[in-house]
Amino acid sequence: MKLLVTGGAGFIGSAVVRLAVARGHEVVNLDAMTYAACAENIASVATSNLYSFEQADIRDRAALSRIFATHQPEVVMHLAAESHVDRSIDGPGDFIETNITGTFNMLEAARAFWVEKGKPASFRFHHISTDEVFGSLGETGQFTETTSYDPRSPYSASKAASDHLVRAWHETYGLPVVLTNCSNNYGPYHFPEKLIPVTILNALHGRPIPVYGAGENVRDWLYVEDHADALLTVVEKGAVGRSYNIGGENEARNIDIVRTICSLLDDMHPQGAPHERLITFVTDRPGHDARYAIDPQRIRTELGWRPSVTLEQGLRQTVRWYLDNEAWWQPLLERQGVGQRLGVKA
Repeated sequence: MKLLVTGGAGFIGSAVVRLAVARGHEVVNLDAMTYAACAENIASVATSNLYSFEQADIRDRAALSRIFATHQPEVVMHLAAESHVDRSIDGPGDFIETNITGTFNMLEAARAFWVEKGKPASFRFHHISTDEVFGSLGETGQFTETTSYDPRSPYSASKAASDHLVRAWHETYGLPVVLTNCSNNYGPYHFPEKLIPVTILNALHGRPIPVYGAGENVRDWLYVEDHADALLTVVEKGAVGRSYNIGGENEARNIDIVRTICSLLDDMHPQGAPHERLITFVTDRPGHDARYAIDPQRIRTELGWRPSVTLEQGLRQTVRWYLDNEAWWQPLLERQGVGQRLGVKA
């Protein structure tokens, strides 16, 4: 199978690229190489004869047409997106342009290619999205594939719009699509602006570990390599026009995630212990969703997929990876916005 993966030098996209190549698929990685992309994320497959790279922006329609014509993909896996909620609060325009207009361009380029090839039934446009489009849950309940959309941030609103575009292109034009909405990812190669890598790296440097509000916000945590496996499962087995929620079956409060990481570092990197002393509660993010939780029954029962690691196993593997890969994360600390508190302009 020949895959065109957008955003394949990012956190989740690179996990998909590495796994797809390992399984013998041909992969074309289309990435604009913006601030959160890293060539090192895909260095392990860069010399494979199954891998090729195209630096292009999904907002560039002409470039997309050229890439489709050149590489003739059988499947599109569309992961390219602006994804950091705090950055969307400070600069929503980039999220509108990339997540909405970029997705429109991808759909139109894919549709033109699909029509030109005679509308093969085997073609797939797999749109990868987030559970944040569903809004915020109370203390009980879970998101299902039929949960009404209720986005609360510029990021989640832009992703909700892109989901609607994908469904519309299926219903209106017959484009063979599948959609997935995932919970919070974590693991190796996670760009150091999200909760888990920030906690690990601040603790290693003896700096305050910022926790928004009281740390009571609950998320369902999904190990990124499990997510990559789920995405390839949907590509191979998912029904056209169907959406699948992908969760880690690991709900936890943010404060408990931070304390677990501190405990792991006390054990694995005792210099500076106890690391929990560095926890610092800061002003909450505007419009911070209280709780996300995924009901993964559809992907489990229809496609036979479920996560392979527990939260404790995944966090231990993640902490160990960051301890062993300073050469990867150290240069990223100099990139724009990293280490700064963002999302406080509202």
